[in-house]
Amino acid sequence: MRPQNFNKNMSSNNTWQLPYKVDAKYKTKVAYFCMEYAIDQSLKIYSGGLGFLAGSHLRSAYDLKQNFVAVGMLWKYGYYDQVRNDDRTMRAQFIEKSYNFLQDTNITVTVTINTNQRVYVKAYYLPPDLFGTAPLYLLTTDIPENDHLARTITHRLYDDNIATRVAQSIVLGIGGGKVIEALGGADMYHINEGHALPLASYLFQKYNNDLEEVRKHFVFTTHTPEKAGNEEHDAFFLNQMGFFNRVLTPREIQDVTDHRHNLNYTVTALRMSKLANGVSKLHGEVSRLMWKEYDNICPIISITNAQNGKYWQDDDLYKHLEKGNDKALIERKKELKSWLFRVVADQTGKIFDPNVLTIVWARRFAGYKRADLLLNDIARFKKLVNQTDKKVQIIWAGKPYPTDIQSVSVFNHLVSYTQENANCAVLTGYELRLSRLLKGGADIWLNTPRRPREASGTSGMTAAMNGGVNFSTFDGWVCEFVEHGKNGFLIPIVDETLPVEEQDERDCDEMYKVLENEIIPTYYDKPEEWLKIVKASLQGVKPQFESGRMAEEYYRLLYNA
Repeated sequence: MRPQNFNKNMSSNNTWQLPYKVDAKYKTKVAYFCMEYAIDQSLKIYSGGLGFLAGSHLRSAYDLKQNFVAVGMLWKYGYYDQVRNDDRTMRAQFIEKSYNFLQDTNITVTVTINTNQRVYVKAYYLPPDLFGTAPLYLLTTDIPENDHLARTITHRLYDDNIATRVAQSIVLGIGGGKVIEALGGADMYHINEGHALPLASYLFQKYNNDLEEVRKHFVFTTHTPEKAGNEEHDAFFLNQMGFFNRVLTPREIQDVTDHRHNLNYTVTALRMSKLANGVSKLHGEVSRLMWKEYDNICPIISITNAQNGKYWQDDDLYKHLEKGNDKALIERKKELKSWLFRVVADQTGKIFDPNVLTIVWARRFAGYKRADLLLNDIARFKKLVNQTDKKVQIIWAGKPYPTDIQSVSVFNHLVSYTQENANCAVLTGYELRLSRLLKGGADIWLNTPRRPREASGTSGMTAAMNGGVNFSTFDGWVCEFVEHGKNGFLIPIVDETLPVEEQDERDCDEMYKVLENEIIPTYYDKPEEWLKIVKASLQGVKPQFESGRMAEEYYRLLYNA
């Protein structure tokens, strides 16, 4: 890539490179660390919900003029490009990315990986005014100063190789910490998920091994109760990799690990933070319960995730809503559906009808999210998608982790099972652009996680901002928003102590009852009632679930507390 002039149009005494005067309410200098950011379709450095959330946070930090910069990774191959094999099943394709709009900061730092290997880390800069975000510094090791192996560290987001994953955390945490130091340092360091945990070790040494001093400057957001999202590794292996920014003695390792000498990223972050937060009220409760047996952990509060309205909402829908022009609102929603249906036709050869009730299930494919819950009762599913009166169209989309065989298998099963059905489509390429189209095209945004395993589930917020009505299990942010039959629909809570198979069976049955007895009849037989629900959803999702509220709460409840 050809670097641009980093200092162009920036104040010479502004090491943070902020293009605006900071609002006095947000003067605390915050450095935010995350493995992924979904900012623009052209910048493919994200995989899913964590990135979507981080992208919205950066947009609102910019809107509110906060003293806030972010650190991430410049992934050469991104996460992956989701394409199809000859038989239409999913294929993960890794294509080299290039971004000539990033600026070369001329900042290069070093980290030590695998005991004594010096790795050079270069920082690029995303200009805030380009996409309307807080400043973002993106780190790469793919530079001539490194050998081939070191250059591959920043090639693939969430690489399967454990050693590479650990090296990525070292680059983000320690390398990112050094980049922030080169920019003048921060008052508060915030890691979004545990991926950047080595930052805590860097700060520990920066503050002369004073844990209490570290805690004054370090906060943590946990995003999931799922084991995969709470990484854990053998501490002797981490020590060899350089995870702690120095070599720990066996005694020191014993002090920071469990009886198996494993180090849990989340537990360690909780022990080194001033405060931590879950990402919905329910998730805060689940997190406090989940980690309560561990000693010396910080308090865990709740700051519910949110999404940036300026980026996600359909302005025309809100304009018609404010003017009370119901006819124009209905026509606009049909137009949004038609835009999505062009993609359906392009990918599948199927022509969908904007007048037909359209259900969308779209998010990361993971076992607990149950993308195929509708197929748990095949007889009812066939009746649903084959009925000629009160038709229903269903669309699935989402990216499984490419080596998660079970989730890829679910995706491919949906492709093959629905291929001959004219009212069903499975789309590839679930990134920002398709996500926006899906939300505009959805009448029903279906969300089916096993409760309480969904930390937040923010996709439903942006669906609501585009006239999509949420239909969900009672989990994540939905617990704070949906009033059944008024602004959305709920699948009744199932006994969580039941075997998983029985929970799925009951949730499926209850889901079909709501679809058959409430959603479909309301959509077709009571259009005025349906419109009332859509309007209540559009009105109610803002401002509580708009990320300006979230960005303000992070300052008030986490950084300045």
